[in-house]
Amino acid sequence: MKQSEAATHGRRAVIELREKILSGELQGGTRLFEVPLAEALDISRTPVREAMSRLTEEGLLDRLPNGGFVVRRFGFADVVDSIEVRGVMEGMAARLAAERGAAPDALEDIRQTVLKLDACFGEQLDDVDFDAYSDLNEKFHHQLAALAGSEIIRREVERASSLPFASPSAFLPDKADITAFRRSLRSAQDQHRALVSAIEAREGSRAEAIAREHARTARRNLEYILAEDPTLIEQIRGLALIHR
Repeated sequence: MKQSEAATHGRRAVIELREKILSGELQGGTRLFEVPLAEALDISRTPVREAMSRLTEEGLLDRLPNGGFVVRRFGFADVVDSIEVRGVMEGMAARLAAERGAAPDALEDIRQTVLKLDACFGEQLDDVDFDAYSDLNEKFHHQLAALAGSEIIRREVERASSLPFASPSAFLPDKADITAFRRSLRSAQDQHRALVSAIEAREGSRAEAIAREHARTARRNLEYILAEDPTLIEQIRGLALIHR
């Protein structure tokens, strides 16, 4: 197998296994075996083994003493920790972008994304286009990670965002009936604007503080969902409500 082909198989294995875990198809406590997974993905065992090692680094799998792997069970405390890690990394990215000065074209791109996010909101306070907001929100955070002009920073922010349920859109489900949740997105959008403004003004400390507070929006969204109906936790795929 060519090196490029092996790399492609490895990436596909990581993506497909991650999706199966976060969707709940592979539930917490499930033991994973290389041969059945390789057959299911129609690839060799080597990229499957490498993918499971990668997902162990992301916190989605646990390595067993005998060398096997098992799907982790995720709880509320795990989610909070993951969100905090992302907030720290995005805060650093924002601070460095402000202190070093972001490229004008990159700033213009993220400004345009903010304008498109504005268009996701209607006249009513709780009127939000969830699908468009989710896609643009993810784009905004990718752009933020790259603003410092450092591939190392960008990669580490992306790594933190891949932790269990730490993604900026991890808790943007289709819960259109939760008014408080909908309204919270307007506050998040205000933070998007303030964050870009702070970076443009070269205010590193302010940019970092806004980014870290903004990351906690995901936690508040989860709390809104649970406050409305605790049984909704069962509809958040891949997550079990486990306190520690």
